[in-house]
Amino acid sequence: MKTSNLYSIDLKDLAKGLIVAIGSAVVATIQTSFQAGSLSLNWKLIGTVALGAGIAYISKNFFTPPSIKTPVNN
Repeated sequence: MKTSNLYSIDLKDLAKGLIVAIGSAVVATIQTSFQAGSLSLNWKLIGTVALGAGIAYISKNFFTPPSIKTPVNN
């Protein structure tokens, strides 16, 4: 499987970026809740973390040259 070209983003990159954004927002919420001692939803923090993580992932893929990924056979 070939990854996206240098300086381009495909739908797989966007989908994976969305997964990274959601996952990081969940982790931020759990961390904040543990620190507060109760479930607290700081939507501004959750949105900021999700946006930052998603942009970072998409940016990383945008500047990474293409490579061919081969499946690992066990």
